[in-house]
Amino acid sequence: MLNFKDRVYEIITAENLSGLTKNALLKKLGAKSAFETKHMGQALDELAKEGKLVAQESKKSYKYFLPNKINAYKGKIQGNARGFGFFVSSELGEDVFIPPKAMNRAIHGDTVMVKVNQNKKQGQSLEGEVLTVLERGINRVVGRFYVRQNQNYGFVTPDEHNFYYDIFIPSDSFNGAKNGQKVVAQITAYPDNSKNPEGKIIEVLGDVGQKGIDILSIIRSYNLYEEFDQNVLENARKVNVPITQKDLQQRQDYRDWKTITIDGDDAKDLDDAVSLYKDKKGHFLLGVHIADVSHYVKPHSPLDKEALKRGTSVYFADRVLPMLPKDLSNGICSLDERQDRLTLSVLIEFDPQGKVLNSEIHQSIINNKAKMTYDKVNRLLAGDKNLEPKYLEHYPMLKDMEELMYILNQKRRDRGSIDFEIPESKIVLDSRGKVIDIMPYPRGVSHRIIEEFMLAANEAIAETFFHAEIPFIFRVHENPTEEKTAVMLAFAQGVGLKVKLNKNNALYPKTVQQILAQAEDKPIYNVINKVVLRSMQKARYLEENLGHFGLASRHYCHFTAPIRRYPDLAIHRIIKDFLNNGLKNMKKYEKFVVEASSLSSERERVAENAERDVEDLLKTQFMSERLGEKFEGIISGVTEFGVFVELPNTCEGLVRLENLPKDYYHYDQANFSLVGKKMVYRLGDKIKVIVAGADLDIRKVEFVPA
Repeated sequence: MLNFKDRVYEIITAENLSGLTKNALLKKLGAKSAFETKHMGQALDELAKEGKLVAQESKKSYKYFLPNKINAYKGKIQGNARGFGFFVSSELGEDVFIPPKAMNRAIHGDTVMVKVNQNKKQGQSLEGEVLTVLERGINRVVGRFYVRQNQNYGFVTPDEHNFYYDIFIPSDSFNGAKNGQKVVAQITAYPDNSKNPEGKIIEVLGDVGQKGIDILSIIRSYNLYEEFDQNVLENARKVNVPITQKDLQQRQDYRDWKTITIDGDDAKDLDDAVSLYKDKKGHFLLGVHIADVSHYVKPHSPLDKEALKRGTSVYFADRVLPMLPKDLSNGICSLDERQDRLTLSVLIEFDPQGKVLNSEIHQSIINNKAKMTYDKVNRLLAGDKNLEPKYLEHYPMLKDMEELMYILNQKRRDRGSIDFEIPESKIVLDSRGKVIDIMPYPRGVSHRIIEEFMLAANEAIAETFFHAEIPFIFRVHENPTEEKTAVMLAFAQGVGLKVKLNKNNALYPKTVQQILAQAEDKPIYNVINKVVLRSMQKARYLEENLGHFGLASRHYCHFTAPIRRYPDLAIHRIIKDFLNNGLKNMKKYEKFVVEASSLSSERERVAENAERDVEDLLKTQFMSERLGEKFEGIISGVTEFGVFVELPNTCEGLVRLENLPKDYYHYDQANFSLVGKKMVYRLGDKIKVIVAGADLDIRKVEFVPA
């Protein structure tokens, strides 16, 4: 049943009541009494705040428009230090340029309504004007504090370079901050006409250059959570208790199974274990056993609310900001060696060709027989027998796991699943937190074993609960947009790769896979991986199953990491309720999965951006100590202002156009190249460079040609 506001909106859209003054609109809506006039007026104001209507000042009154009647759209502003911005909306196929005079007091991160000028010439970008700021996106900034005029006032210059304004700080709001220090400022008044935003300092982080302040500044700028409140910690302590006989009710007992974990050398939160049995027919029975975190984190408890707020654990080179307190993540929930632990187990039977014959899910209890590391399993499978007895004891099972991994990987590739080979960066720090080395993160057979087994479990769970038709959280990856597909295909053809589309010119995962396969043994391989990845849409969580383009999978979810991802924890809760009670309790999750999907997707984006910024900072610090050194790299990006070069250690920097050999360069966007009369610089070309600069404030490295 529609509420009053929605009924008003339904009438306005049905009768096309756009462009009327408030009084005229109220009359059309049938408002007669003062009560009706008041409540209808409130409904109009609320609809305008939501972006369903646009209120524009007209003489002494306001006129209300339906957005589609005036080419208005709802979206977010991406600001720029030079005062202009870009408008990003899911309703449009491209970003919209907003000139400085058309920003109308909007700032970076704001949710706005923008009127778009659709009359653009070919080759020009769309332009628009901000009509209304619906919601402020930033209410605090991290930056450097500067005192002015004998300490009568000061300014905070934000670290966020998309934020155009400095923040004015009155003298009574310094909060002990000294000139030049890094601070956090709360915005108390937003820009108005010629006035800067005003604020107050709520935290002094410390002096610039002080150990850890740079990373702490990034943590604060993304509003990440370092500590847990006392009520959350107390909740964790209360549930961190030994397993009792009562806990074993309705659970399968797999403690005698040969179950192992394979993780990084420093891993302490072990949330997935695996087992494998191969019978005489060549059939494989795979067990994927995931920590039953939902047994300890109850709905609406302090732990649950905190986990939902955080959404995910955040990983930096020098620290982890966990989703759950260590009492749980490193304690009773971690599948530690030789310890009984509560789990959810997915059992999948495969035939020798990797076809799924049967799959089941059970509440269970396991005992991890061996905590193994990726490195040592890789060494064992490569023939190194000089390892601890526990590795040698499980060698036959590990060889079977390797065999099944290759079978599953081939089957996945046959259906078109895309494997992106973009090396992650391994950043090595010394005891003082200084970067001493950066290299591509090693990825061996053991990583691929765990990856394939987790994919299989995630798909089995998603398919089961899709067909059960109950509320659920899926991991979806939609098809690339036509515009990004065209750019990606043009690049592939431009570097000599063959592209075969079907009769209706649709892009399928198999096509992308074939493009990558052609480049596998070429220097351009890493670059083509990046170009293809940038053409993809962002995977996200959703209550609706839309399939997963990158995996060429009809059903996919995240089930295997409930210690560090909230969607996994959430669906564990739904799965257990379904196993114990069937369909009768499922309706209560309908609203929950929508909220959890949206919040988790948002927190995932925040975490990824923060992790990227810290990685960029550490890479810039590392390269700042190598000024004047020579490297060979690959051109990883081409723009009208220069070329980006990626080094073998994964660090990237810019060679500016003015620093290239003198020539008359033309930016050939279609072929991703800078073309001169003498020189041509193409994406994927090798180039020798010298480190010329490293700006720690903006986390950017600059090169010049060697």
